[in-house]
Amino acid sequence: MMKYWTGLIFSLLTCITFAQEIEINGMVTSAGEPVPFANVLIPGTNEGTSANSNGHFKIMLAKESITLNVQAIGYKPQSVRFDPKDYRDKQLNIELQEDALGLDQVVISATRNRINLKDAPVIVNVLDSKLFNATQSISVAESLNFQPGVRVETNCQNCGFTQVRLNGLDGSYTQVLINSRSVFSALNSVYGLEQIPTSILDRVEVIRSGGSALFGSNAIAGTINILTKDPVLNTWNVSGDLALIDGKVPDRTVNFTGSLVSEDLKKGVTIFGMHRDREAFDANNDGFTELTELKNSTLGAKAFYKPTDLSRLTLDLTALEEYRRGGDKLHLAPHLTDITEQLEHNTFIGGLTYDLSNEAGNNNYSVYISGQHTDRKSYYGGLGGGRTQQDSIAAKNAYGDTDDLALLAGFQYTRNFSGNDVLTTGVEVNHSNTLDEIHGYQRYIDQKVNSYALFSQYEWKQISNISVLAGARIDHIDVNGSYRIEDLDRESNINQTVVSPRLTLLYDITEDLQFRGGYARGFRAPQAFNEDLHISSVGGEPQFVILSNDLKTEYSNAYTASFNFSRSKNKLQMDFLLEGFYTELKDPFTTISTGASLSNGSILKEIRNGSGAYVTGSNFEIGISPSSGLRFQMGGTYQRSKYQKDQVLYESNSGPGEEIIITEFVRNPDIYGYFNINTTPFENFSADLTGTYTGKMTIPKVVNADGLLELRESPSFKDINLKLGYHIDITENFHMNLSTGIQNMFDSYQDDFDTGPTRDSDYIYGPARPRTFFFGIKIGDLHN
Repeated sequence: MMKYWTGLIFSLLTCITFAQEIEINGMVTSAGEPVPFANVLIPGTNEGTSANSNGHFKIMLAKESITLNVQAIGYKPQSVRFDPKDYRDKQLNIELQEDALGLDQVVISATRNRINLKDAPVIVNVLDSKLFNATQSISVAESLNFQPGVRVETNCQNCGFTQVRLNGLDGSYTQVLINSRSVFSALNSVYGLEQIPTSILDRVEVIRSGGSALFGSNAIAGTINILTKDPVLNTWNVSGDLALIDGKVPDRTVNFTGSLVSEDLKKGVTIFGMHRDREAFDANNDGFTELTELKNSTLGAKAFYKPTDLSRLTLDLTALEEYRRGGDKLHLAPHLTDITEQLEHNTFIGGLTYDLSNEAGNNNYSVYISGQHTDRKSYYGGLGGGRTQQDSIAAKNAYGDTDDLALLAGFQYTRNFSGNDVLTTGVEVNHSNTLDEIHGYQRYIDQKVNSYALFSQYEWKQISNISVLAGARIDHIDVNGSYRIEDLDRESNINQTVVSPRLTLLYDITEDLQFRGGYARGFRAPQAFNEDLHISSVGGEPQFVILSNDLKTEYSNAYTASFNFSRSKNKLQMDFLLEGFYTELKDPFTTISTGASLSNGSILKEIRNGSGAYVTGSNFEIGISPSSGLRFQMGGTYQRSKYQKDQVLYESNSGPGEEIIITEFVRNPDIYGYFNINTTPFENFSADLTGTYTGKMTIPKVVNADGLLELRESPSFKDINLKLGYHIDITENFHMNLSTGIQNMFDSYQDDFDTGPTRDSDYIYGPARPRTFFFGIKIGDLHN
């Protein structure tokens, strides 16, 4: 009898509960088209649902008036208040507007947590598929120039070594992350930015200056976070591109991407791949390359599984295989040529992350492990224009092997308090091991670095228009390195603990105008960085870099301040940023050409501590989008990079008077910038006009076999690109995009390359390629 009454009471309560709720059928659209997988959330709770692939959703709501927040990638968030009783028998239609300038997107690099761009305490710039497509960027290296304060340069004619400079500091000052993990090693930084195709990317987030210290204290210049595609839609596409460098040298690329997501959104997987085949380019017909021969194959996947509504397991895997070769006589074995630099890379990058939240959503846990392994076969050498037996023996000994491993494991805890305060803390363990050996030159690097880090930050938001973020990272770093070239032996045995504090302030002066200011401290322990793992050729001989004795840790203090005005009204979006920065370097690592030659003829460079330096300047960015069919963006940088005392760049063995002294950084223009105009003048047709400007800069050139330098001033360059595209709807789920255009249409390109087998291969500057024509086709179920 008791069971009967208990069941009856339970049934009545259940009926009463459901009777108090109404099932709402809704549709999310934009410009009349459905928005798939939009999130429909009840603010202040963990309750909500997601639209399906056709934009439809269902949700149970109480009878009282309620507000729903609707969000979707690429659209402005929308809040809708309504009375559910009015929609018992009719559909709730919610219209979203496109976020053309990305003012309302969510980023993760600012605080290590998902946060709206306008709420981020530091400036975060985002490069997405719109920019990749507009600039016809095949790799990450080709797209980064379209941000203020960022410049990618090519540093070698023979191998195509590239590096990215943030706020005037070279590549070794920048922390490159793969899916928010610091497993992009010094070796990967040499060629890695050209190895990662944009077709596999969701976006790239860029933070300038040291405000990103929680990702790693060597993020002195900033952080570049490369985020691969998540499975969001059931979609697939295949694309092919052909570029003709200087109208004649082919660069072919094929891409494919496919995603599959379950109906309940509990699991999904994305698979992607790319193959690139670029022939070598000789700009001055001297028989030696300015652009390397390049073959690159990439295959990867990213998958997620949600065991419960409050947990998520994410796996990402990427394999890269690349062959690149420059110099002359590319059809011969490397040791039979006058000069050759040849690299074969096999790289594997992977990561596993488990995220867990409590039901209230105020406690979030993340456990992660990531790794990268690279096997490199290299050749740096040749006959140097000679043909003696000694030349031949030396040439055969120029083959090398490199094994590079980076591992990262960590735990992060995030606590959201009432009043929107957020505490983030965690621990990380990072291990890297690099073994680089060229037997014939007796060149050897064996470097092991272990880092144990504790990071913590608190975001204080008790005043409605002020947000203060204070935090620090404590690193205990253990470097055990051995570096040898012939009879020169150097050691680096560092065991130290360093505290790197970070403080940022966000002040909403008005609803549209924000002020941000910040300070961060960073450091770099003595070890081999990316430039040290690259070998260039001068006078037909290799040029090596070695660490000096008693190299001390380098420290930095970085300060930033910015004003950001942004407004969205109906279809109009406006954004203006003005940012100032000042970074002080204490005991900076400085590469000096010693003027010394080894017994095998090699030229020696040495890394020493400088007396001090600073980089200061300002960045600006303007964005205007009056409608979804037109977008204009431009940005630029004015900076000065100076040593506090005169700095030796070339040290002669001949005695005083032959030294080359500099007061400012070389290869660093005072002014550079970009612009980006995207328009859709009529349905299905698009036109993109983009370009970069690089001002004059001082370029060192080696002028004799002893490594003697001569300082030259480069001209300024205007690299302008035009792309035209047309979209064809073949069926509802099968589409085609056709594109064509010109890169560097005015052929603004270096015209004084060094020539012959004894050239200085580092004497290269300006745009990465001459005038280039391209054509492309993309087919599939295209959602972007």
